[in-house]
Order: sequence, then C-alpha cells, then structure tokens
Amino acid sequence: MPVECVYVYNKTRESFLATEAGLANTYLRRLVGLLGKSASWARPGRGLWILPSHGVHTIGMLFSIDLVFLDRSKQVVHVEECVPPFSISRVRLNASSVLELPAHTIFRTGTRVGDTLEIAPINGIGGNGNK
Repeated sequence: MPVECVYVYNKTRESFLATEAGLANTYLRRLVGLLGKSASWARPGRGLWILPSHGVHTIGMLFSIDLVFLDRSKQVVHVEECVPPFSISRVRLNASSVLELPAHTIFRTGTRVGDTLEIAPINGIGGNGNK
C-alpha cells in the first residue's frame, strides 16, 4: 500500500513539526503541491513533504508557509520562515527534499539547521506495531 501521509518529528528538539503531512513524490503531486489549498489548510500539524526537491515556489498560493530543506539523511540544511505567496525559495543543491509547513511551525518547534528529523508513515505508529 503506497504511503499517503507521514509524520515529521524533530529528534533533536523532541517536537513534532507535522502529524499529518502529505507526500509529494511523483511529478504530478510535486507540480500541484499546495495549489488550491485554502488558508484553513495551514493549521498546526499539517504539512507536505516534497521529494526530490532543491527548492519550491508559492506562486498561486493563498497563504504564507515555512520551508524546511533536508538532506538525504533528513538533517535540516536550510530553513525559510513565513514565505509569502508568489515567492520563489532559494535553491539548495545540498537539499534532497523540502517540507512545506504552516507559517510559524519553525518558530513553534525551535527547528534549526543541523537538527535531525524522523519522517515515517502514520500507519507505522501505534496499532499492532507493523510498518
């Protein structure tokens, strides 16, 4: 069964960045991203993990977001807070994926460059322990 939703946990800060993050790992899902989502989407716990990605844009979006750039080992290599609509992020060649999160998530969780994140399917926690 394909993974549709993941959680994102900052192991360094011991805090959740997202408890319900979508996965954009196909061309179409990366292309669409958060386009068409309303500001009501941007509540704590939400997110979108885009992979592979070295940078993103917010052209056509209706709300600001936080961006967390990750390397292959899921270590934070760059952050951008409160990126407004109709913006283009910096391109980070050392990043292999980008997390799009509701604005103020980086501040709320204390996430910093160098932190290590755990990203896993939501159906892989709790329950009978099977992943």
